[in-house]
Amino acid sequence: MPVGTQNTKIPGCGTHHVAVQTRDWQASLRLYQDVMGMTTVAEFGTPERKIMLLDTGDGSHMELFQPTHETPEANSASPNDPLTHVAFATTDARAAIEQVRQAGYEVTVEPKEVNLGGLEVTVAFFKGPCGEILEFFQTH
Repeated sequence: MPVGTQNTKIPGCGTHHVAVQTRDWQASLRLYQDVMGMTTVAEFGTPERKIMLLDTGDGSHMELFQPTHETPEANSASPNDPLTHVAFATTDARAAIEQVRQAGYEVTVEPKEVNLGGLEVTVAFFKGPCGEILEFFQTH
């Protein structure tokens, strides 16, 4: 597919972020910020569980979740175990979620407006065909 091709089904579609459940918060921050040079876009969550959105450098993002006492150990049976979801950027999260709903996919979180540490967004989640969690992410 040529660079810059527009998606005609989901307005403004592109990869917004990949979310990772960290096992070691400081080691993850060291890699993504110090070694790879990603910068903080927003910090949110709770004092018990921080969440950080990092700009990878091209406008796409990594979302890191701080581990809690309930965070499971790494699952050697699944090499992508820390991956929690993939978020697709869109200019209309409500229309995008309707597109997948009409195609028969299970919507797990209806579109809602949220403030992520000063970043105003609309998000919606659904399950892909293999049980993967996918998100539509619209910035305002």
